[in-house]
Amino acid sequence: MKVVGIRFKSAGKVYDFDCGVFVLHVGNNVIVETEQGISLGTVAVAPAHSDLPRDKPLKKVIRLANEKDYQQKAKNKEMEQNAYAFCLKSVKELDLKMNLFSTENSFDASKLTFYFTAEGRIDFRQLVKTLVKELGVRIEMRQVGIRNQAKMCGGLGRCGREICCSLFMDKFGPVSIRMAKEQSLSLNPTKISGQCGRLMCCLTFEHGIFPELPLDKSIEGEPAGDEYVKIEDIEMLPEEDYEKIVLNNNTE
Repeated sequence: MKVVGIRFKSAGKVYDFDCGVFVLHVGNNVIVETEQGISLGTVAVAPAHSDLPRDKPLKKVIRLANEKDYQQKAKNKEMEQNAYAFCLKSVKELDLKMNLFSTENSFDASKLTFYFTAEGRIDFRQLVKTLVKELGVRIEMRQVGIRNQAKMCGGLGRCGREICCSLFMDKFGPVSIRMAKEQSLSLNPTKISGQCGRLMCCLTFEHGIFPELPLDKSIEGEPAGDEYVKIEDIEMLPEEDYEKIVLNNNTE
């Protein structure tokens, strides 16, 4: 059986589907059968033969997406925007202590999911009744954590790049202040916290690597990717088996 990996959201989880006879490439948009109905997804992992045992049969790729599918996607987007505006208005009228930040429409426009954050449990039964009456579709209210909110909303990190969780991370891992200490980073919360207010996920990227790096003094005086910037010195960080590279960008 040929198995292909499909992703439905940017940096979202990749799900396996039965590719069937289709010739697919990474980046192709396809219509697939899911537990929630028909959905439009993007090929994230190229098809490959797999004989691994599975608990239940894989759902199938139905076809490549066509122009009508893209038109449906555009209509869904417009419906999401209108539904979000109405829901936000209703939240204020009902004085609910919740932060509504996103709305997602099913591909067949039969169900709307509203994402929000809140400090505690919210009784949104009256809100759901209001939404069903106005929008005429099934409604789901989904409370998520602030890290997931940042992932869904996106944004720019302190480095100037798009935040990692919305760019390529498909799941969150534990991050501790010790990771910042071991990398000799500032422990100022404003400098090591991400858009979500929690410790930045990128603290885990180089955690555990520094002790494995060899101390190579031979590169002192060599260019560091720029003819005007040279490696002036390499030294061990105090009490740790890490190394620090000091750059000299004196152009004189």
